[in-house]
Amino acid sequence: MAPLVLYHFPGSPPSRSALLVLRNLDLDVEVKIVNLFAGEHMAEEYLAINPEHTVPTLVDEDYVLWESKAIATYLTEQYKPGCSLYPNDPKKRGLILHRLFFDSGMLFPALRQILAPVLRDGATVISQEQKDTMHKALERMESYLQQGNEWIAGDDCSLADLCALATITTVHHLGVNFGDFPNIQAWYDRCHELPGFAENEEGASVIANAVKSKLEEPY
Repeated sequence: MAPLVLYHFPGSPPSRSALLVLRNLDLDVEVKIVNLFAGEHMAEEYLAINPEHTVPTLVDEDYVLWESKAIATYLTEQYKPGCSLYPNDPKKRGLILHRLFFDSGMLFPALRQILAPVLRDGATVISQEQKDTMHKALERMESYLQQGNEWIAGDDCSLADLCALATITTVHHLGVNFGDFPNIQAWYDRCHELPGFAENEEGASVIANAVKSKLEEPY
């Protein structure tokens, strides 16, 4: 069987979340870098694979899938069904899905509202409104970890943690202080032991440093 192929940009939190899932499932994968800064996602050969020109994109023989959460759930159900990252129990799975939607709908958009104006539009300041939006998202995540859980969707590390980790790592490298969020800090410390953590950190630092180099003052 041919190895899985992941088209990946290390700076992208969604792309890194898909790679974290692959690492934590211990799946054989060929990682192909798509440099968004160089416009490689608009190349004809990449558009033939993914006409929406996004990363990550997964190729599993003749099956092609993009959108990071779709990739995460597909990989788990296809190759490690019922594992602790995405168990069969409907109540546990429902909570994991809730947290995945939180990342998609609140946490990552708060980060994207900071990254995009700097990287695409030439902004040199992070506004107080942007900071407040991020703070609210972090407050929400902190509340999930105040429920007696070591992980954001229960007692076990799940897909929700891996996807949130890719986002939070970028937030951390931007210079956001977790002093007001002790549960997030403790969770982040636990995440250091996860497969792929160092690889994820490296990608986050690259994108964060690119943003920080353009700012008039630190976050």
